[in-house]
Amino acid sequence: MQGATAAAETDRTDPEHDRSAGPDTRPVADEVAQPGDRGRNGGRGTGVTRHVSLERVRASLPGLVLSAAAAAVAVVAARVFGGISPLLIAILLGAVVANVRTLPAVFEPGVTVASRRLLRIGVALLGLQLLLPNVLALGWGTLAVVAAVVGLGIAGSMVLGRMLGIGWTQRLLIACSFSICGAAAAAAVDGVVNARKRELVTTVALVVVFGTVMIPALPAAAAALGLDSAQAGMWAGAAIHEVAQVVAAGGALDAGSSAAAVGGGALAVAVTVKLARVALLAPVVAWIGVASRRRAATLTQTRRPPLVPLFLIGFLACVALRATGVLGPAWLDAARVTQTALLTAAMFALGTGVRLSVLRGIGWRPFALAAASTVIVVTIALTGVLLVG
Repeated sequence: MQGATAAAETDRTDPEHDRSAGPDTRPVADEVAQPGDRGRNGGRGTGVTRHVSLERVRASLPGLVLSAAAAAVAVVAARVFGGISPLLIAILLGAVVANVRTLPAVFEPGVTVASRRLLRIGVALLGLQLLLPNVLALGWGTLAVVAAVVGLGIAGSMVLGRMLGIGWTQRLLIACSFSICGAAAAAAVDGVVNARKRELVTTVALVVVFGTVMIPALPAAAAALGLDSAQAGMWAGAAIHEVAQVVAAGGALDAGSSAAAVGGGALAVAVTVKLARVALLAPVVAWIGVASRRRAATLTQTRRPPLVPLFLIGFLACVALRATGVLGPAWLDAARVTQTALLTAAMFALGTGVRLSVLRGIGWRPFALAAASTVIVVTIALTGVLLVG
């Protein structure tokens, strides 16, 4: 991580991310009634605050219902077609809706809530999938490979992104999402760097494109290299971006291997290694929070990002809760379904921001960085697999 720290420190004076370059489209916090405000019962602002909160809930309902309906369609379509992540289907569905016609204004408040709040709740629930004893059972060699993928992946991507002239927040989103856990990592990093919506949408779209390509490509490459089931699973878990994409690739590896009949084979190894990468999400985001606050102070920004966002605390709480063993299989399955539903709804909401006119204005640099980041992560992972065996 020292290389990544150096990359971040050298970028503090990068003026590209000056928030004055564009409006902040984030939903503001709930208004706090002023001392002089009085409700009907004489309380200081209680009636006003409740009225504002109720109005916000009502305004958000249409967009939330739309996002939930789209998530249901995506989940059903993923089960029908098989091998396709519902998150991918949802973001494509949102992009289609956004480009076919302009989304009516009545849906915008709820879609904004889905793209921010629901996404972060889904990231927090990801902690329930992480069973630390299983991760530690991988052994120090495998854990070292995971740490190298995350640390060197972020550092290398940050350096290349700077060489390409990409702004600090955009390249940080790409570096962390490609090195850790895809869209969930992008959302987590966005919580401490206050990225623009276009930057987050661009990153998620790139994760979808490059991660989806890797689902069939990595198993084919593993077969060509003569890797056994455990090695192929380790490579998939250490290299592929999204958890859902790792599951799809692991399933493809097992489908073409007799190891599937011997207790899980590549899929079990791939998911465990991937969750080891997810375990590094919390310390990486905490480090970015510190670097981001320092950078905000250097750039004299009035709004400093939070040091540790609330959803990251939720993620750690979920990890701790899973470690206690109090949640049975039924609760864990319910949490997994809920997490998938929330992330799928959030991906649809983010997809509505993927307009062709906007993407055409992005240019080739983010795509080049995404391709380079993929190569870096895949190469480091394969090197580690061959060394650890």
